[in-house]
Amino acid sequence: MSSDRPESSDRPGPRKRPDELRSHAWYGDPGLRAFGHRSRTRQMGIAAEEHLGKPVIGVVNTWSEINPCHIHLRQRAEEVKRGVWQAGGYPVELPAISLSEPFQKPSTMLYRNLLAMETEELLRSYPIDGAVLLGGCDKTTPALLMGAVSMDVPAIYVPAGPMLRGNWRGSVLGSGSDVWKYWAEKRAGTITDEDWAEIEEGIARSPGHCMTMGTASTMTSAAEALGMTLPGAASIPAADSAHSRMAAATGRQIVEMVWNDRRPSHILDRRAYLDAITAVLALGGSTNAAIHLVAMAGRSKVKLTLDDFDALSRKIPVLANIRPTGAYLMEDFYYAGGLRALLAQVRDNLHLDRLTVTGHTFGEVISGAEVHDADVIRPLDKPVWAEGGLAVLRGNLAPGGAVIKHAAADPRFHRHTGPAVVFENYQDLQQRINDESLPITPDTVLVLRGTGPKGGPGMPEYGMLPIPDRLLKQGVRDMLRISDARMSGTSYGACVLHVSPESHVGGPLALIRDGDLVTLDVAARQLSVDLSEEELARRRAEWTPPVEAYGRGYGALYLDHITQAEEGCDFDFLAREGTVAEPESR
Repeated sequence: MSSDRPESSDRPGPRKRPDELRSHAWYGDPGLRAFGHRSRTRQMGIAAEEHLGKPVIGVVNTWSEINPCHIHLRQRAEEVKRGVWQAGGYPVELPAISLSEPFQKPSTMLYRNLLAMETEELLRSYPIDGAVLLGGCDKTTPALLMGAVSMDVPAIYVPAGPMLRGNWRGSVLGSGSDVWKYWAEKRAGTITDEDWAEIEEGIARSPGHCMTMGTASTMTSAAEALGMTLPGAASIPAADSAHSRMAAATGRQIVEMVWNDRRPSHILDRRAYLDAITAVLALGGSTNAAIHLVAMAGRSKVKLTLDDFDALSRKIPVLANIRPTGAYLMEDFYYAGGLRALLAQVRDNLHLDRLTVTGHTFGEVISGAEVHDADVIRPLDKPVWAEGGLAVLRGNLAPGGAVIKHAAADPRFHRHTGPAVVFENYQDLQQRINDESLPITPDTVLVLRGTGPKGGPGMPEYGMLPIPDRLLKQGVRDMLRISDARMSGTSYGACVLHVSPESHVGGPLALIRDGDLVTLDVAARQLSVDLSEEELARRRAEWTPPVEAYGRGYGALYLDHITQAEEGCDFDFLAREGTVAEPESR
């Protein structure tokens, strides 16, 4: 992090007294319950002077031995705690579920709301005055922030940071993006099994999340743009010593935030969410941001819609030359100036007078940021893409909306009509995609249904449908693909995603059949099927709802309460208005 950023400010409001701390209700009363709290603290070897009258800081840690993106967060938690101690606070580490994108099935999206619930209730049920949230892997960022927003104690985020560049035979590898690229080449027969094994060992070389502009880097950057991290935090590689220093500085910052009662509700207004969208678009970020930011805004009681994304996308160019839209990786982006430098390029489109966790305005935070490599972070007159990389589509195939990352697609598919070949679910796709009896040509529109929020279940990242092997061998590397699924932010291609309402609840995607003509027109923001309303109604009357995947447990709770993609896929009971009483602690 550069040294030209302002130090923290005491704005806003008067400084709290120790007896006004939330934790005082646990520790400060002369009665029996507080005696129990204090004596149990002594049981842990903590003396009174170490914690009484000090802000209790919950360090919510999503570290896990099965999450390579977070494998270093055990050490970062210690560094955060060091900063808390330095600033006169009392840190307590609170383990939370780790959403490991590489390993968790059927999808970490199934569990995003579970982590949000856990975060909220951890902060509510314990004597926590402020929170440091440690995460980074895809769904973890929105989940932690959603929980903290709903609880609304002072909170600050520590992004896990991107891993270092991959390497194979002198070529730079990017996680995710080059996995899809070389998997296609292996299926096409242009690389060997030995080549593939070498790539496996060279593509992920350090702790940290994906170093391409996947969902992880998109959402940690969005968190910084929201004003919920220290300035510059999102771009620091996980293995860089600056990351450790940032963690300790965050620990110091949260103590100051508690004394000044600087909470998410003071920071996260509509302006903040619009600026986060602007950052995502300038980065060429993941389509998943359209779901997560809507859900996060809902927790802040801010109305954010797909139309907000589309309106900004028409005027915000892609300036970050990062894979999969561009050529470089997050490590290069950090050296080029990071997110502050990127945001400085589009400052005329930002709300510079809003508050951040530092107590300074957003404008003050990005002031003085410089670009050190103009090919990695492009100027406005030389963008990677002239408009934002995300387009919102509507039409009789997607009345609730759909999205496409058109900047990462072959431009010839930006306006395309072709006959559909339909797959009922992901298993059907896997079994039949290479069936040579299917009439699949480069102009075919591949359609996958049964993969939405309920149908997946959990809306898995199946949206980058595989191209048939026989077409790969002919040199085909992109086709128009449509689904109610999501796709990894590291993915690319002409993939229409988040089609809503999803097929599982009877959306139009459930009614499409092989041979139906489907049209995509990105410029017109249209996605349609060449069927009359009468024909669609006739097919709808014949449609039978599918069997639910879960009859009990968390999965049943999920299916009963999950909302559709354009609503953020939050649980309806978490997003609705209502108060929650503080726990009785005496």
